[in-house]
Amino acid sequence: MTTSYRIGQIVPSSNVTMETEVPALLRARERVAPERFTFHSSRMRMTRVTPEQLRAMDAESDRCAAELADARVDVLGYACLVAVMATGPGYHREAEQRLHRRTVENGAAAPVVTSAGALVTGLHTLGAKKVAVVTPYLRPLARTVVDYLGHEGIEVVDFAALEIADNLDVAAHDPARLPDIAAGLAHSRADAVVLSACVQMPSLSAIEEAEQRLGKPVVSAAVCTAHQLLRALGLPAFAPGAGHLLSGAFAEA
Repeated sequence: MTTSYRIGQIVPSSNVTMETEVPALLRARERVAPERFTFHSSRMRMTRVTPEQLRAMDAESDRCAAELADARVDVLGYACLVAVMATGPGYHREAEQRLHRRTVENGAAAPVVTSAGALVTGLHTLGAKKVAVVTPYLRPLARTVVDYLGHEGIEVVDFAALEIADNLDVAAHDPARLPDIAAGLAHSRADAVVLSACVQMPSLSAIEEAEQRLGKPVVSAAVCTAHQLLRALGLPAFAPGAGHLLSGAFAEA
């Protein structure tokens, strides 16, 4: 008998990528594994990636968790990495615990994964102590990501800030450009490369090309989130075509 799981996603109102890349990853997994997935979203208002809009947006996440609990989702993903990281060091743990409490209070307890926490966990799973990172953010927010990872014991040896403020423009960035951008970073000392430290900047189609070109593991916020969603469900965390992290080498907790 096939088991179906409901994946809940809390997304910024202008995010159009997380609801394509995470389903694409899990649909690819469906071709080689028996489990099936459906996807259900709740949205928080945000159009420009600024500290002010990120703070206001994060304040809506409790409402979204309650709404998704109404749908009896099996796991919940909070899909805005920089909103969590901009709140302060280690905030992903507080956000995950708080949003989980909202599901419990609503009578439908579900584990919660944040894309920020998933990126941290994904890099630790790979054993990556030093990384190079591509971000779409304005440079001060990109530096926030660098500092957040540093607080989690992950040194960023180099990073790119593409200086894109409008969130729909982030989604329109051509993923085919990312391998060249990553190759231009000083990545020789990096254990892994983060091709997109943002769940709105598409990168899935470029992950494996970048791995082959750079000769080291390449991840994105979306790939790490899918890995942790599967782990939270107690399922083997793999999906074909998504790089080393989801290759099956790290399928089990």
